[in-house]
Amino acid sequence: MALRSEPTARQMRLAMELRRLRDASGLSAREAATLLGVSSAQISQIETGLTGVSEKRLRRLAANYSCTDEELIRALVAMAKDRTRGWWEEYRELLPTPFLDLAELEHHATYRRDVELLFIPGLLQTEDYARAAFSSRVPEIPEDELELRIRHRMQRKAILEGPSPIPYEAVIHEAALRIRVGDHATAVAQLARVLELSEADHITVRVIPFDMDGFGATWSPMMLAGGAIPRLDTAARDAPDSTGFIDSEAQLDVLRTLFRRVEAASLDPTRSRDFIHRLAKEL
Repeated sequence: MALRSEPTARQMRLAMELRRLRDASGLSAREAATLLGVSSAQISQIETGLTGVSEKRLRRLAANYSCTDEELIRALVAMAKDRTRGWWEEYRELLPTPFLDLAELEHHATYRRDVELLFIPGLLQTEDYARAAFSSRVPEIPEDELELRIRHRMQRKAILEGPSPIPYEAVIHEAALRIRVGDHATAVAQLARVLELSEADHITVRVIPFDMDGFGATWSPMMLAGGAIPRLDTAARDAPDSTGFIDSEAQLDVLRTLFRRVEAASLDPTRSRDFIHRLAKEL
């Protein structure tokens, strides 16, 4: 089997989970290889995502690692058998790899949650808003890549507006609703779009007003994508030019706690819609 030149984030997650199972068992890579009847190099390639693993071999590894969590094993088998080549593959070598990894993550997610402080969440953005946001980047993005980034962001909305939408919750600070990323018309249209989407049964929008007491839980945007089981959830805290995924259980627990605190400090969905309506009239 040919080695992968650039494993996707999903392939790397499977590899990491298998490494965690081996570490928990106390076995070295050499000992695991001996039990499986393969070379240490093959174990290394599996645990770095450079090569895939069959269901039979994955189950043998899990047995050798004394893993009795059948729910986890089934979820890992599903990941190992997945051969999805989604719409995001058309952007390979055209956009930075994190763009593709995020789209792949969302495609497989069971739910999405966002906390945004200064920008409207990407999944709720209009095309004009996204263009204004990307255009403000320093240094400027070349025109051809700018259009690719906008189109990619619009296609990501399939998880909310496609035939099989997933539950989505966005907690948006008042600052993000007030900051004019584009011109007046863009701002008005963007708030109208947020209101429209918030009426959907599977979409929840909450607002944190400036004068809301008790908000100090987070100082940066956050994202949480649900996995097939909670252990396979993935989180991220965005940086200006990249997104680093977080999948350690300890860090996931911290971010889940932060999400709960941010949600508790926000208005309920009905009051949030009323708030956005009032704000739109002020523009």
